Amino acid sequence: MLPDLEQLIQLQRLTNTAMEAQRDLEAIPGRLDAVNSQLTAHVEAVTAANDRLARKKTERQGVEKSLAEVQARLSRFKDQLMSVKTNKEYAAIQHEMATAEADVRKLEDAILEHMLEFDELKTVGEAAEETLEINRVETEQIRTAFESERTELERVIDSASGERGKLSETIGEPARQLFDRIAERSGGVAVVPAQNGHCTLCNVRLRPQVFNQILLNTALIQCDSCKRILYHEPNSLENSKAPIDSAR
Repeated sequence: MLPDLEQLIQLQRLTNTAMEAQRDLEAIPGRLDAVNSQLTAHVEAVTAANDRLARKKTERQGVEKSLAEVQARLSRFKDQLMSVKTNKEYAAIQHEMATAEADVRKLEDAILEHMLEFDELKTVGEAAEETLEINRVETEQIRTAFESERTELERVIDSASGERGKLSETIGEPARQLFDRIAERSGGVAVVPAQNGHCTLCNVRLRPQVFNQILLNTALIQCDSCKRILYHEPNSLENSKAPIDSAR
């Protein structure tokens, strides 16, 4: 294999490694935001549950206050009943007492209903808090994992970049400049394999004589379409295929 081509292939592999690690590194903040959003949602769920619980407690206290007022009124009616002097007054107080007693029963039923609803809301709130605590632990674990991943990706980038710099110094100037020009305008991808008579990047079919020359790996040959440098991978399935007949 042409030495410059072999070195450019390795240079591209190091570049790919660094670019992939850089993409993964740049994706971490977004992934972390998603995890934090989940935690925020659980916090909001607990807050909402506690708010509902507080409102229900306030509502029950309001009903209990009303019940106390009605019971106090009923007690006064009972006291008044002992001092009435006419049947008309007696009947009027009896009517007021009956109304108050009905109100007491209604309010007691309402309090019981509020208590049942309060217990249900309390159960929901406790479940939400339990889920929140589990999510807090999981979130902290994920954050720690992200930090470890970030450290490893930075190490990979530094290592690949360092090796890339050293390798670049050993490549012939024309070949390196060609690589840099293509990589600059092509998102960092300057060298790709050719397989089955096609450029594996743009999938354009190569002229038979060009592909046959690529199989030799003895020259820097560019794709007529995307202009990437093409090479043949000896260990690929393509190695078992015969060269294309350029006369066809």
